[in-house]
Formats: sequence, C-alpha cells, structure tokens
Amino acid sequence: MRITDVRIFPVAQFVYVKIYTDDGLDGLGEASLSGRSLSVVEALKAIKPLLIGQDATRIEFIWQDIFRGTFWRGGPVLQSALAGIDIALWDLAGKKLGVPTFRLLGGAARDRVLLYRHVACDNVKNMVNHAKTLIDDGYRVLRMSPLDAFSSNSGCFDVVRGLHGSVEYIAALRETVGPDIQIIFEVHTRLTPPQAIQLCNQISPYMPYYVEDPIRSENPASFAHIRAHTDVAIGTGEQLHDKWTFRELIERELIDFLRVDICHAGGITEGKKIATMGEIHYQELACHYTASPVSTAAMLHLNLSIPNCAVQEYAPSSEMINGIIKTSHTVNNGYIEASNAPGLGIELDEEAAEIHGPQLPDEPPHWRRADGSVTDW
Repeated sequence: MRITDVRIFPVAQFVYVKIYTDDGLDGLGEASLSGRSLSVVEALKAIKPLLIGQDATRIEFIWQDIFRGTFWRGGPVLQSALAGIDIALWDLAGKKLGVPTFRLLGGAARDRVLLYRHVACDNVKNMVNHAKTLIDDGYRVLRMSPLDAFSSNSGCFDVVRGLHGSVEYIAALRETVGPDIQIIFEVHTRLTPPQAIQLCNQISPYMPYYVEDPIRSENPASFAHIRAHTDVAIGTGEQLHDKWTFRELIERELIDFLRVDICHAGGITEGKKIATMGEIHYQELACHYTASPVSTAAMLHLNLSIPNCAVQEYAPSSEMINGIIKTSHTVNNGYIEASNAPGLGIELDEEAAEIHGPQLPDEPPHWRRADGSVTDW
C-alpha cells in the first residue's frame, strides 16, 4: 500500500491531512495548532515529498523518519504536522484491514470513554444554569475556568480579583452539583508558582478533580515547588509535544493527569508511548482536544486501547464542521463510544472543505497585565 498523494485542507482553525494510496484507500488525520495552523500547513508541504512512494503500513518507520531524518526536529509546528500524518496512517491501517483502529492498538481496554464538558464562566448565575443543563444531559465531569471572568474586554487579566473571585465560582458550582460530579479547574497557565499554590490551597476544600495548567509547562522544577505546597491533583501537557518533554514530569511524579494533545504531540503513535510512560507512575491521560471531530475520533481510539485513560475533553462541533466531517462515533450519557467502522470511522467531504478554507487572521488573543506587560493566554 504505497502513498500516492497527500492533500492538506485548512478549514476554519483546523488543518486536515488526507493521505491517498495505490490501493484506492485514503486516511484522514488532523494537524491543527490553534493560532499557528497556517505554519503547520507550510510544514506539511515541506514534508509531503518524503511521503510519496512510502509504504503506508510502516507507521513507526515513517514517524521516525519524519522526526529524526532531519537535523531540525520537534516543536509544536513540526510535531503537529507529524501528528496529522500519523493519525491519517492509523486511519488507513484500519481501513486496509477492515477493523476499527483501536483493535490495531491492542484492542479495547474499556467499552467507552468518559467525557468532560466546559461550563460557561462569564458569571456565577450562567455557570450554575449551564452546569445543570450539562448534568441533565448525562455529563458527570465538568470543567470550569473562572479566571476568564476576571479579564476585561481589552484583554487585561486582573490576577488579584481572579484569585479571590475563583473561590466564589467553585463554591457555587460544588454546591450546585453536589459531591458526585467531578470538577476540573482550568487556570490557562496564567499564574506564577506562588499564585498557583495560593489558588490550589484556596479551592482544595471543594475537591477539584484536578487543577489544569496552574503554570506554564516548560519547567518541571516549578511543578515540584507547587507539588511540595499543595495536595490537589495537577494536570498539564497540552503545550508539550513529545515524550521527552513529558519525561521529567512523569518520572518525578510531578503531575497526576497527562493532558496530551495528540494533534500537537506527534499523533497516536507518540500518544500511546506517553501513556505507557505514565502507566508506570500511575498517571492517567486526560486528553486535550482541538474541538474537531477528527481529533475526537483519534483520541477515542487511543483512549480505548490504553489502561490509564481517565477522561477525554469534548464539545460538540459546529454545524459547518459537521457538514465537512462525517463521523461514526456516538456520545451517550457522558461517554463516547466507537463504532465498528474500519479505521477511525471518519470521512472528509473535500468539496465542502475547499469551500470554507482557513480562518483568517490566524492569531490567538494576546493578554496583558494591569501594567501593560504580557501575560499568558
């Protein structure tokens, strides 16, 4: 099964990769990198000539050749490009053999995958009402990000008000949902280590499932500092792009939940390896997603195959994206389930994808502190 062509489809903020073979089969992957997706498109164009004529079943070989076959390697742009290729190859492998991809990854370690949903946090009243709706829909894990409520329309983040006001939000949410609903508290990397420790200890009585991205992910020593001063569970990883950047966090047991985004971290092949590293240290995956049904399907098949999946991020796709991507997985009572369709169970309408094109400008928000200095998004 030789690769004959690779086509790239930037659609809105997403980047889809479609690989074609001389068997008449094609595989679909995702290489989205929010805010920098057009950079990934150019990286894919550079990689494409390396793929033509390759045996599409040699997934590990192709991964290694793209990653190691050049002096410059890694980073979010190149790893997102590699992820799109890798996911498409796993989709192809399942189609070639006529089985769902998760069966090629070791088979199902579980019947379904638990999902979590985002709760609106523009104000406490809306948060409570939205949480009730999601619970009525069957969801048992909710994610909140109340620090967003303490940013002005001009993009200025008020850290002092955020630290104090967040307690009101989680207290109200816990009172609303009771003890049986898990609450993930998202920080979006906006705090310093001392501020993160203060926040973690303030919200600890409300039993968060874990605190997500209390600080940026680059420095494991800072996570060691937080670990030594709070007992809440910590999750991070969506900014990390390969097994090596996760290694110290995993081996020193500095975090509890691995927020792998397989569209940024080299695809299903690398995601499986990171999960195995985490299994040794009793850490579980809580995968980040790009809000597209292609990455949702890829994560689903990975999570079905590993023993240490805790939960998967999820939100329904837009009507426009649902008109471009056809899926076969189903969401029921807070869980997502794969079908028996071969591969990842997804298909892309090429004509519809070409009509929409990329979202421009492709730039994320830029946040400021009160003094005008830069803070993390």
